[in-house]
Amino acid sequence: MSLTPAGWHARFQEQARWTAELRRYLYARCPMARAKWILEVGCGTGALLGELSAAAPQARVCGVDLLTDRLKLVRGAAPCAGSALRLPFPSASMDITLCHFLLLWLDDPAAALKEMGRVTRPGGVVMALAEPDYGGRIDYPESLVKLGRLQADSLRAQGANPLMGRMLAASFARAGFQKVETGLLGGQWSGPPSVESWQSEWTVLAEDLGGQVPAAELDELCAMDRAAWQHGERILFIPTFYAFAVVDDDHNGGML
Repeated sequence: MSLTPAGWHARFQEQARWTAELRRYLYARCPMARAKWILEVGCGTGALLGELSAAAPQARVCGVDLLTDRLKLVRGAAPCAGSALRLPFPSASMDITLCHFLLLWLDDPAAALKEMGRVTRPGGVVMALAEPDYGGRIDYPESLVKLGRLQADSLRAQGANPLMGRMLAASFARAGFQKVETGLLGGQWSGPPSVESWQSEWTVLAEDLGGQVPAAELDELCAMDRAAWQHGERILFIPTFYAFAVVDDDHNGGML
């Protein structure tokens, strides 16, 4: 996907809106009030860093990302460049370490999770806040089912794993976490998305699918999607999983 850093920031903000309710649930499970250090791995442009600072004002909130052009857009925090596979932090230095829509982009998500466990202190928390599973995607009306298949194919072409959600628990297990809570974001609809949200989603779809779908067909799918939302018919549900684990007291990187 060839978005500009500013375009990515808008995308990350939109993704954050999708999962806001799920994050509230997970933050309530964390020692937010006692945390001194919180790390977001793959922080991108910082869409969640301000929220984390507000949820734990006594904590030092850090972010790390491999792509430095995105880090330039972070506000209110001092992120650093680095790989999820070699985090630039000492072992057992974080109280809470988390990621959001990151693992699907990694060749070895278990290795990244193990590294997140390394930098988290015993008794601290490691969380994957949101990972999608396009294999369980529901599109209605039926004429829009093709759109979901095309988007999953586009993610694969970009090197992402569109089935990461269902593989999240297994990835935590391979990383050494022995007791993991997993679940998924529920689906509730009270009306169509805002014009801005809908346009943002189609900007991304146009970027993703422009090279594999003729422009006329893409325009037709866009028009059908708009009409389905306007007529109250549209259902779009992508199962979005989370995982939550506590780091074990017994060994560095081992999990409870």
